[in-house]
Amino acid sequence: MADTKFTIVRLNLDNNKFEILVKPDPALEYKLGKRTDLSNVLISEEIYSDANKGSRAASEKLVKYFKTTDSTEVAKQILSRGELNLTTDQRRKMVEEKKKQIIQYINKSFIDPKTHIPHPPLRIESAINEARVVIDPFKRPEDQVKVIIDSLRKILPLKSETLRLTITVPPQFSAQSYNILKTTGNFNGEQWLADGSLRVTLEINAGMKGALLDRIGSATKGSAHVIEG
Repeated sequence: MADTKFTIVRLNLDNNKFEILVKPDPALEYKLGKRTDLSNVLISEEIYSDANKGSRAASEKLVKYFKTTDSTEVAKQILSRGELNLTTDQRRKMVEEKKKQIIQYINKSFIDPKTHIPHPPLRIESAINEARVVIDPFKRPEDQVKVIIDSLRKILPLKSETLRLTITVPPQFSAQSYNILKTTGNFNGEQWLADGSLRVTLEINAGMKGALLDRIGSATKGSAHVIEG
């Protein structure tokens, strides 16, 4: 759709498409949690199976997948869970902003092993461009850095300060915590204790410690036990 006065949010469930028409900027604000009111987000309250063709979603499918035919409630679920079709300008701005955050993170967390000082931000940016790194505008910087660093090391010598952490998570929080830990650091060992608790020893970049502790603290309601060293 060339007209940027509206765009589509699409949610696919069991090969069934559900689409709504939205205003690009308010919809993006809603998606990012900066707006909670739908009043200025929706172009219309219609729920489509194909917005381009004007085909409406069948009521029985709304009931099956959303447990309601209330269009506002369905629209909320589609906005929260679906994929927002970003305008070219929106995507460019979001990628540039995310790139700045990633460059800042690398500058603070890594050094040139030859000089033992950080690479300048412009050099890091040049290497990102040269490596043709794909930056996800919706993904947190710390969730992308591991893959990005692997790409940059072919171009830019990078060395990080590594921390060794042993983290014990109570059984009721072990499943969601495991995924967080697995994507953040390199496992040196994992152990499932008799009471169902998870104990993991992992190595992480020192710059990721704060973000990891925040995420684990949030996932476990502050009940995780962390030992450094």
